[in-house]
Amino acid sequence: MEDDMKFRHTLPVQIRFSDVDQYGHMNNSSYFSLYDLAKTSYMRDVFGDKDWKSHRYCGCQYQCRFSGSGFFSDDLVIHTSVIHLGHKSFTLLQRAVNKASGVLKCQCRTIMVGYDVASKEPVELPADFKRAICDYEGKTLEELSQPLK
Repeated sequence: MEDDMKFRHTLPVQIRFSDVDQYGHMNNSSYFSLYDLAKTSYMRDVFGDKDWKSHRYCGCQYQCRFSGSGFFSDDLVIHTSVIHLGHKSFTLLQRAVNKASGVLKCQCRTIMVGYDVASKEPVELPADFKRAICDYEGKTLEELSQPLK
């Protein structure tokens, strides 16, 4: 179940001055920049310095749920996990959480599609890509290939 899920990847993030309004509330769009930082960090942790120039991954669907207001004073961390591996896509689950209180501020599911830059077409996810994610997440390909609820 997603609600009691454990995340292996956590990234502390800094809320920038431009992320908030005059009352100290975070702009909802700011979360997407923080999620992008965490995606980059996640990929580096999973794949190290591997060169993925022949394959790129682009976001094709974002589903975001805002649970509470974020504030300039929040000490946020972003949790990231791959929760599904398909043939040509994978799904990331990310959460912005107040580190001190544990309060969930925002959650986002992102479907990323494998994309070949040369052909400009979606492509199958490479087996070594899937294996690296399974190893990092501590799950089997069968577990991560199950349909999402």
